Amino acid sequence: MTDDDTAVATTSKTAAEEGDVGVVRPQDFVCREPFTFDCGAEIPEFTLRYETYGQLNAAHTNAIFICHALSGDHHCAGRHAPEDRKPGWWDNIIGPGKPFDTRKYFVICANGLGGCRGSTGPSSPNPRTGRRYNLDFPALTIRDVVRAHARLVKHLGVESLAAVVGGSMGGMMALQWAIDFPEMVRGVISMATTARQSAQAIAFNAVGRSAIMQDPAWNQGDYEADKGPNVGLAVARMMAHITYLSNKSLDSKFGRAKRETGGNSGDAPGHFDVEFEVESYLQHQGQSFVNRFDANTYLYFTKALDRFDLHGPDGPLEDAFKPMTARALVVGFTSDWLFPKEQNQEIAQAMLRAGKRATYAEVTSDLGHDSFLLNSPDLYALLRAFLAAEKT
Repeated sequence: MTDDDTAVATTSKTAAEEGDVGVVRPQDFVCREPFTFDCGAEIPEFTLRYETYGQLNAAHTNAIFICHALSGDHHCAGRHAPEDRKPGWWDNIIGPGKPFDTRKYFVICANGLGGCRGSTGPSSPNPRTGRRYNLDFPALTIRDVVRAHARLVKHLGVESLAAVVGGSMGGMMALQWAIDFPEMVRGVISMATTARQSAQAIAFNAVGRSAIMQDPAWNQGDYEADKGPNVGLAVARMMAHITYLSNKSLDSKFGRAKRETGGNSGDAPGHFDVEFEVESYLQHQGQSFVNRFDANTYLYFTKALDRFDLHGPDGPLEDAFKPMTARALVVGFTSDWLFPKEQNQEIAQAMLRAGKRATYAEVTSDLGHDSFLLNSPDLYALLRAFLAAEKT
């Protein structure tokens, strides 16, 4: 492993004292070996974009791997430039003195295979044709994403991870890591997730995909980067974002407040212009998502979520965890109605029935599914305690 292989945060003394990892730069891991997907299809090579924070110790045993959620990516802490106003999506968790303390741990986060933020996915060029993969990209599973991530981790010289951590889709990945790579994972932290999606969660994803595929600009998935189904993707994001929140959080933030001046709803008559603040908020969420995400990646990722099923056809859920050797912490949030606390409890209970070292913890929050991303002293205490409990 050379200096160019690892993205190490450049952190000033002042930034470190404030708990900030400082300015970071993403790196690309290019795997020149073929990759075979669960569906049997193969691509000749792939790239994963990633960032790291902190330093790998001499024994190569202090690494934590972060798994991102559906709309996340590799940039989960620090800033890409000093003037950046918006830090990485989990900057509240990662840094000096924070739960994932970069004075002690080497934290890795990578954009998943199938993604659109520097990793190989539908929007990437197919080396065999020179054109974008689009729908020629193979059908994707959560297990595929994890197996690609494992190649990156081994490339970085890490054979044993102190923890694999994720929420939502990232929680599914963390569970898959513990099952498929038990020799590499000493701890797993899974939050706001499920062993398999409910019919309701699948239904929400189906409506989002329909919005994209019925946009004429989708063109059966064959579109150029600047000519995609922006309207459909924005609608899909707006609807999905509602599921990440709670009625109480929306009501407390917006209620029935109206905009002081009328908004513009495109071609809609004035009677249907944006009237309420919550409408404006959702429109902003939809537009900002279009500016950073690929519609085909959204289709692939949501389908991978729908097909994820640790229960399997032949046995109870505990059978899935038989290979696992890691300690586990499973966290549910009281106001999460997308992946309710009961689904997280079910995971921990199945682990215990399988004879594994598992703990379920419940965090009271009014913020809905996104609670794991937001400021939560109770969650921070759980993460610190779990990591501190590892025997060294």
